[in-house]
Amino acid sequence: MTEREFELACPLPVRASTVQLAHGGGGRLSREIIENLFRPAFGEVCQKQRHDGATFPTIAGKMALTTDGYVVKPLFFPGGDIGKLAICGTVNDLAMCGATPRYLSVSFILEEGLSFGDLERIVRSMASTARLAGVDIVTGDTKVVDKGKGDGIFITTTGVGMIPDQVTIGPSQVRPGDAVIVSGDIGRHGIAVLSAREGLSLEGPIESDCAPVHEMVRMLFEAGVEVHCLRDPTRGGLSAVLNEIAEDGAVDIEIDERAVPIGDVVRGACELFGLDPLYVACEGRFVAFVPEREVDRTLDLIRQNPIGVDAQRIGRVVALAPTLRAGRVTVRGHIGTVRLLDLFAGEQLPRIC
Repeated sequence: MTEREFELACPLPVRASTVQLAHGGGGRLSREIIENLFRPAFGEVCQKQRHDGATFPTIAGKMALTTDGYVVKPLFFPGGDIGKLAICGTVNDLAMCGATPRYLSVSFILEEGLSFGDLERIVRSMASTARLAGVDIVTGDTKVVDKGKGDGIFITTTGVGMIPDQVTIGPSQVRPGDAVIVSGDIGRHGIAVLSAREGLSLEGPIESDCAPVHEMVRMLFEAGVEVHCLRDPTRGGLSAVLNEIAEDGAVDIEIDERAVPIGDVVRGACELFGLDPLYVACEGRFVAFVPEREVDRTLDLIRQNPIGVDAQRIGRVVALAPTLRAGRVTVRGHIGTVRLLDLFAGEQLPRIC
């Protein structure tokens, strides 16, 4: 389809899912997509800035910067899509730094043949999620690749946030005696994506937990909770988070498997497909390390948010790791046996984010 044929057949904003993106769509076509789809969807800040980059005001203090790429397959899954995932993932990474998310940039790699209907649906999902999270999308980029080279759409987002001066968190702050808290049930995102990818019929309905978590984090800091470390269990799930913090913080962690919140559908799906829910990704959960005295207050604050109602204390930091080995994670099972929770050698579920 030529640019002129596209203009006559389907003037933007696009709603016809049969219209497809053509390779080499630079010039007028590319500009019309930007002007009539991206700018209106992404709001006032994006519309005002018509330049190769964005300028924005900052406030005094520490800044956090994060970037991530999203290649989830399929593009749409129960409870979300690649656009919502890209916004939530970046907002949540900033929150795990103790930052209030402020600004995002977005880069799209679009495959020739992607329908404009799907593109519009993804862009509008990104816009609504950004509004929900209170962040501005201020700049971005688009590229088109040959058919068969991009799997529809890949998205890269970069986010900037502001960290209050009094906030210092990270694995180095974790101490023996700290409690380990997870903000909700685990594994729903990975199983939701798997069910959509493979067309599975599970025992019950399931939706991804994909959601921004920064408001729960903000409430903890505003209430003066002494938070030592935060991390979101995405690729590699809860196991990856705990192992990374144990290694980087040089501590030994023990969790109680009976205390880990896992929904019945996720548990059943994992048993059916031979998956361990402790390794299955989440996209709207976080793990918090806080002193023992802060446990009740932390749980009360997290549970005030609808996506945090199932928050639980799941374990504790038991000791500093001996000098000659890295920190490790152990799991106390349902019958009291203790096993080592190691990092998974590969990925149980690739392309889930």
